[in-house]
Amino acid sequence: MLAETICSAVSAAGLGIAAVTAYRRRFLTATRIAAYSLVPVGLVMTGVVEWLSGIVFQPSVWIGFGLLGLAWLLLVTTRAVERRRSGEERGSAKPARGGAAREAVAPAASAPSLGTGTGTRTGSAPAAAAPPAEDFSDIEAILKKHGI
Repeated sequence: MLAETICSAVSAAGLGIAAVTAYRRRFLTATRIAAYSLVPVGLVMTGVVEWLSGIVFQPSVWIGFGLLGLAWLLLVTTRAVERRRSGEERGSAKPARGGAAREAVAPAASAPSLGTGTGTRTGSAPAAAAPPAEDFSDIEAILKKHGI
């Protein structure tokens, strides 16, 4: 009964504000305010407010919500443990493959190979001197910072 009274009072206040807004010739805003203010009365008339207030004030409903929360927590925990275990099993095999791949690459392999240009081509003049190498030290620092 209290919830229905509160909803009716909120609707009446909203309709009053809509009337004042319409008096100021802001009809579009007044119509929106009137529409929003009619929602609580509509909920009371359809019985939704009574149903919700019945749910809120019953202890068995809150115990049910608590049990649902506990079930969700247990499921999330078991999933996390399962992922951690499967990650450990995969983790023991990964360093062997990843370590071999990293050792196969020479430390200086990331630098571009420009060549000397002394090779001869058929029908062409000797190659010109190679352009100066670009400084990639700042990019390398960023990559090292991120572990790449």
